Formats: sequence, C-alpha cells, structure tokens
Amino acid sequence: MSKPLQIGVTGGIGSGKSVVCQLFSCLNIPVYYADDRAKWLTNHDPEIREKVVELLSAQAYNADGLYDTTFVASVVFKDEVLLKKLNAIIHPVVMRDTENWVRANHNAPYVAKEAAIMNRAGDGNSLDYVIVVEASVEVRIQRILQRDNRSEEEIKAIIQRQVTDESRRKTGDFFINNNESAALIPQVMELHHLFLGKASH
Repeated sequence: MSKPLQIGVTGGIGSGKSVVCQLFSCLNIPVYYADDRAKWLTNHDPEIREKVVELLSAQAYNADGLYDTTFVASVVFKDEVLLKKLNAIIHPVVMRDTENWVRANHNAPYVAKEAAIMNRAGDGNSLDYVIVVEASVEVRIQRILQRDNRSEEEIKAIIQRQVTDESRRKTGDFFINNNESAALIPQVMELHHLFLGKASH
C-alpha cells in the first residue's frame, strides 16, 4: 500500500498553524493534530496510563481519571531524566497512532500533521516537507490575548519557553507569512497545488 505525501505544519503559539491546517482541511486534505492527539491518548490509552502511573504515581491522573498536567509538569520539568522517561512512554504510542492514521488515509494525495515541535523532514520522522507558519511576536501576543484567558506576562513566558523562531526556520522547507500583511489563502493554495504536483509524480 503506497503512502501519501506527508507534510508537517509547525509554528509558535499564536502563529496561526491551526488556521493553516483548517484551510488544508477545507481542501479535503486530512490533518493529524499531533499535540491534541497525544493529549487524548495520554487520557485514554491503557498502556500509557499504566506506565505513567508506574513512573510518576497515581497522582498523575486526577479524581476524574484525567491526566493531571499541572502535577506532571511540576514533577518532570525540574527532572530531565523523568521527562525523558515520560516522553519515551508517550512518543512511541503517538508514532504508532500516526502511522495507523496515515495508512487509513492512503487514498489522499497528501496529508498534513500539525505539531508545535517538529524536526526537519526525514530527521527521525516520516515527513516529506515541513511548513513553518510565522508571525511577529507582537501579532502573536495580540492573538493569544484575544483568544485565551492569559496575561501578557504569561504569554511572553510561554513564547520564551518555546523553540526560537531562528531554530524553527531551520526545520522549514516552506514558510507561510501569517502577519496579517500577507493574505493567507493564496499562500496555502500555492502550496496545495505544489504538493498535488509532487504527489502525482
């Protein structure tokens, strides 16, 4: 069974990568939201749950049985060894889930995968190309202020914790400017036609 072309979509918080993915969805391109899917699997996959509890204690899940991100973050972010062990539990399950999803969408000309953190295409992943969605820090802060119930200080702290724009640029094969100054749809359409052309070869 042949696999479709696989396109990664990444960008910092507030860059608009989800909007770009929604536009691909409107063009009937399947989109895998890796971060959302990882959260769902962490809550619902019995293999993950069992190993996480073994690693971090039963407190890793709250009274409702949901993954307690606040507790987990407080434990793992000051202990790099624990964080690596936690990632080693979750990542293989997400990778397997992704592969199953790609196989299920084998009839699509190409598929898109959205994730906040992404390697270059082919660097430990099955991606053919990576799109980086970019917007200035000022624009991103304004967007998040309108969207989330967070203070400007909180948003700046999140942006500082994330991968820098410079290192994100190194992962990209294509770039989408989502600064409000450039229209988004023509940029997505151009890439859509490009990927359709590559998929047909």
